[in-house]
Amino acid sequence: MRAIDFSPLLRSSIGFENLNRLVDLATRGESDAYPPYNIEKVAEDVYRISMATAGFTRDELDITAQDNVLTITGRAVEAADGEKREYLHRGIGKRAFERRFQLADTIRVTGASYADGLLNVELVREVPEHKKPRTIAIDGQQPALEAVNDARQAA
Repeated sequence: MRAIDFSPLLRSSIGFENLNRLVDLATRGESDAYPPYNIEKVAEDVYRISMATAGFTRDELDITAQDNVLTITGRAVEAADGEKREYLHRGIGKRAFERRFQLADTIRVTGASYADGLLNVELVREVPEHKKPRTIAIDGQQPALEAVNDARQAA
């Protein structure tokens, strides 16, 4: 079912040029679930991505935010000390990965931390003043309720 008709949605929508691209990303899905991650809402307009990156060091992880895409990359680097390890069982996955997250225009990455095998990326929603709801005056006049309140305050 690749042909989806969005015309009913687009009749009352303006500025959703990226809708087709987002639907393609959603229908494609993730082919690999490595490494596992959580997305949590910490507070109003504050979010956190927690990614299980056991076995990786800070130097092997890279976080990049560009054009509303957050990319987290892990590069598995063999031990530089020349010590060759022989594993009888290797259950801790340490393979290279790249995970991408699509961010809204109002989401900004504020920081990252790494502790106990978890990489935490902090995000915050910042809505600019020009995107917040506002009352539009008709013919340059205030709405009737505001005019009454202004008259009461003046008296």
